[in-house]
Amino acid sequence: MIKVSQGVLGEEELAAVEAAFAYGYFGMASRAAEFERALQVYLGAPHVVAVNSGTSALHLALDALGIGTTDEVIAPSLTFVACFQAIALTGATPVACDVQPDTLPIDLEDAERRITERTRAIVPTHYAGAPCDLDAVFALADRHGLRVVEDAAHAFGSTYRGRRVGGFGDVACFSFDSIKTITCGEAGAITCRDGDLAELMRRKRILGVDRKGQPGTAASRGPGWRYEVATQGFRYHVSDINAAIGLVQLGKADGFIARRREIARRYDAELADVPGIRPLAVDYDESAPHIYVVRVAGGRRDELMAHLGAAGIETAVSYIPNHLQPYFRRDGLSLPETERAFEEILTLPLHCALSDDDVASVIAHVRGFTEANL
Repeated sequence: MIKVSQGVLGEEELAAVEAAFAYGYFGMASRAAEFERALQVYLGAPHVVAVNSGTSALHLALDALGIGTTDEVIAPSLTFVACFQAIALTGATPVACDVQPDTLPIDLEDAERRITERTRAIVPTHYAGAPCDLDAVFALADRHGLRVVEDAAHAFGSTYRGRRVGGFGDVACFSFDSIKTITCGEAGAITCRDGDLAELMRRKRILGVDRKGQPGTAASRGPGWRYEVATQGFRYHVSDINAAIGLVQLGKADGFIARRREIARRYDAELADVPGIRPLAVDYDESAPHIYVVRVAGGRRDELMAHLGAAGIETAVSYIPNHLQPYFRRDGLSLPETERAFEEILTLPLHCALSDDDVASVIAHVRGFTEANL
């Protein structure tokens, strides 16, 4: 089976985990702090807060910004449900908006039409790793006094106008789960430019505990045993085991990104002339692709998916729009471009465990399906 997504781990990661085991404390300790510092350098970010998942990152960021029960937060419907669940977890109402057809970024004109007096933030998604138009996002936010929380779960290593996503702007959230460009097994991170916000998130990720300048965990032990709890908090800290894996993976990030771009460009080149198949118009000089998505015309997406599955090639649909989910559905809401995209999008295999022969097999089977159905 050729997997659609897969992390790549090896002996170096195992050695790092073994060293973390030998330390004897597996919660948030020195490796977590080292991982934060390494992310800060790699991304060029003023502040980094490491957490236990990308979903936790989104929720923690929104919570720390004071988003709550009377508020609305706008996000594109075509994103993983984690984004909408994180908004809902604050008590706020997620407001779905449409996407544009080229690389499926947030449609800012549609988003602006949905702004009300209750809107507090906007969560643009860098879908498939392709950065959305951040200048336009920030301009929209400035016009309406909104906070911007970038859902950068797909975009680790991507750049926007030469700067790494997450290294500038307001707030950005990353995921390092088992299939992302780099993995910690499970983890996430938040970047921001506001030092006070970063410090608040650091307290909130360990149950609101403030160690009063003392390093280490929230536990009551050692010389700095006193702590205070002055805010709502969560158990969102990253473990040293996961951070140890992430540190090794971070050293491989540029190589991973280069290989992903190589595969994506090969798909683009060899699928561009296939009738009924349209790759997204992604600029791989800036995008560090997490997934590779094509649009399949003529209502034949599911047939192609079945054809590839029969050939041992796993695919996916990324994603079911949130406004079509029972929990987030709103009567009368129609997002035409999102719904059209949902009927056509197909995610092909993209990861660094793919061989050149694997990539050739995917291309050949896509072409074979199309040729057989002309």
